[in-house]
Amino acid sequence: MHVGSAGLRSRPVRVVLSALGIAIGIATMIAVVGISASSQAKLMRQLDALGTNMLVAKPGQGMFSGQDVKLPKTAPGMVGRIKGVEEVGATGDLKQSVRRTEKIPADETGGIGVKAADEGLLDVLRGSVARGAWLNAANSRYPSVVLGHVAAQRLGITAPGQQVWIGDRYFTVIGVLAPLPLAPEIERAALVGWPAAQRLLGFDGHPTAVYERSTDAAVHDVQKLLAATIDPENPQNVEVGDPSSALKAKAATEGAFSTLLLGLGGIALLVGGVGVANTMIISVLERRHEIGLRRSLGATRGQIRIQFVTESLMLSGLGGLAGVALGAAATGAYATAGGLPWVVPLWAVAGGFAATLAIGSVAGLYPAVRAARLSPTLALHAA
Repeated sequence: MHVGSAGLRSRPVRVVLSALGIAIGIATMIAVVGISASSQAKLMRQLDALGTNMLVAKPGQGMFSGQDVKLPKTAPGMVGRIKGVEEVGATGDLKQSVRRTEKIPADETGGIGVKAADEGLLDVLRGSVARGAWLNAANSRYPSVVLGHVAAQRLGITAPGQQVWIGDRYFTVIGVLAPLPLAPEIERAALVGWPAAQRLLGFDGHPTAVYERSTDAAVHDVQKLLAATIDPENPQNVEVGDPSSALKAKAATEGAFSTLLLGLGGIALLVGGVGVANTMIISVLERRHEIGLRRSLGATRGQIRIQFVTESLMLSGLGGLAGVALGAAATGAYATAGGLPWVVPLWAVAGGFAATLAIGSVAGLYPAVRAARLSPTLALHAA
């Protein structure tokens, strides 16, 4: 070990440059795995917080082309009677648009829909009000509206108390919702109370989406019963979906693109290994006198091989340690900037460092064999 490290200490600049290639490769691999793991951890935390026990029922396509399928007005109440269902909420799409003033053309919707919403919707969605208040038995009867956070941004609404134009009158904004990852359609909507929508906006009372929360153990049973319960005569007219499936799929495929970057990190690691091998070969050529002197003093070929393999391992290990530190730091910086949990899997650190040692062993093998084969007489004479 001491003899192997002496060769590295005598050429510090070359050592740093050679270790840099290894460090870049390992840092890339650690950062790719760490960033992917951090993103997955955030998604899993969201799933844990939002739950995977919510289902949503919407009108299906119907048996005939162009058929106008509607859910029964009694759908929310019927769903609430299914065994295992704990909470139910509903929305109904309205034909009106929402604008800042009546002077803005009606066709300029900004992608914002107007929906009737019942009081239980927010609890089912595990949502919260960022500013203001949610719909209740009192304000649901009057021209008041709650905006999804995307809708509020597009309308330029910064605080409750402002007004927007819906249908033929102004509605007062009483609240703005926080983001709802499981219900992006609600984030882009203006929500009016169910009674006010019927009285002021011509809502027919047929829900276009029924959201329910059940116990975790009952999710699959509820999913099987939901369509038949809502429309016993035509269950094929009801489409049942799992909003959390999108987050699940995203979490499962988060590392797909990382494979390409991981491959690039592997290539960088191999290039670094070639650099180490090249450094060791040059070192053998420059130190022929030292090798000849050691051989003449009784060092065996095996000891010479061990010396140069040790140098190669130490050089690669130095680059590996630097790469792990750089990769972890890059992951930490990305996680901090993106509001993600900082996760660097232990297997990635151990595997990356083991890869550097393997590369170091392979890279140092040929130079070590070449050094061991040098004749002491010829090496001293060449020097």
